[in-house]
Amino acid sequence: MSGQQGLVPATQSAVARSHTRFSFAFGPRFFLLLLLGLLWLTLAFFELRWVYAMLAWDLGALLAWAVDLLTLPKPRQLKVQRIWHSPPALSVSSEVELTLVNQSASTVHVLALDSVPAQLRSEPPELEISVPGHGEASRKYTIQPTQRGAVTLADIYLRYQGTFRIAERWARASMEQRVQIYPNLDEAKKQSSFLVRSRQIEMEKRHSRMRGIGREFESLREYREGDEYRDICWTAAARRGKLVTRIYQVERSQTVWIVIDSGRLMRARIRDLTKLDYAVNAALSLAQVALYSGDRVGLLAYGRKLQQRLPAARGSTHLRQMIEQLSTIHEEASEADHLRTAGLLLTDQKRRSLVVWLTDLAETAMTPEVIEAASQMMPRHLVLFVVIGQPDLDDLASRQPENEEQMFKIAAAQEMIHRRELLLARLRERGALALEVSSASLASVLVNSYLEVKARNRL
Repeated sequence: MSGQQGLVPATQSAVARSHTRFSFAFGPRFFLLLLLGLLWLTLAFFELRWVYAMLAWDLGALLAWAVDLLTLPKPRQLKVQRIWHSPPALSVSSEVELTLVNQSASTVHVLALDSVPAQLRSEPPELEISVPGHGEASRKYTIQPTQRGAVTLADIYLRYQGTFRIAERWARASMEQRVQIYPNLDEAKKQSSFLVRSRQIEMEKRHSRMRGIGREFESLREYREGDEYRDICWTAAARRGKLVTRIYQVERSQTVWIVIDSGRLMRARIRDLTKLDYAVNAALSLAQVALYSGDRVGLLAYGRKLQQRLPAARGSTHLRQMIEQLSTIHEEASEADHLRTAGLLLTDQKRRSLVVWLTDLAETAMTPEVIEAASQMMPRHLVLFVVIGQPDLDDLASRQPENEEQMFKIAAAQEMIHRRELLLARLRERGALALEVSSASLASVLVNSYLEVKARNRL
């Protein structure tokens, strides 16, 4: 994705310092030496003086510990870096690298624990790193974010030992860092690349670049049988002495508005993600394709109040701004204010545009407010109204009842589906493109619908 490199968090580095006032302890080999000293007790059963030999052994072990502790590097001689190689994105597995720089002359064996929040991985990573004197070494751990938005990584804690591993020190590096979790960038890249390429192949087979469908002038060529008479350029034909046809292509620099509902209905979860997560990922795929096509793209995300508002524009910088804003959209517990959002968009966008509205429908006896809000847009704009389906509702409606209780549940599910179909049919009658789409195919349906609108010159 263009500009994705600019989304990578900055490398964080810090010099280690003592964790507490007494930041040292006994290493595992110290206790092994004490255990070996107990062998002297077997001789002490026969001769009491061997007890003194055991005490001398223990004192020797303690002296070895003290010497090993004194030869360990001071915490300030260790430097830690946290390096990101890719932007953290929702449901995308990526790696973070920890690099340890040893400025002392002796080798250290370090157990590093990075304070990673639960949104990035279920357990904090523990990495074993051996670093030679005046050298550096790195280890990587994997993250897979489970929600969008800003998260904070805290300090890195170190436990390190020398070559003999009799003594150890404790240290910490102040590595607090705030990073942004973006929508699924990989999915957006794959969806847009695949769909645009497949669409190009399809259009090439039909001798297009959508020629003759759009009304934006592209070039002139000699008249061919089957060309429309209205496309003949008579002035050029008079100059050349033969018929010449104007060739048109799909208009560019049109405007697409992506409107995302983040109210309570979008909190429903489908396979570990909320409906809002699917909507945000699909919106990013659509935005990338529309910007690639030369159109201007704007964003409105709203709940009870407006969350994000990005004026329509184009270019790689605008795409990056959109990614940043999409990452901060969050679900709300209250019902969204659809009518206020429709009024705001009508005020901002005077010229006819494509409005892609991603939402869900409340199950009420009255007409949902979002239907009325979308209807207000239709006289001026082309509305692509997309409702994210609920798979468990469809599964329930298709079952055969085995008892009376199941019969009532299945009947209720079928009634809900029928009511949703009626509401969408009402929007279609008024001129909207109204769809109910499963979460798995949301991105591809959005992009295909957008390309179909462009091909048919619906704007």
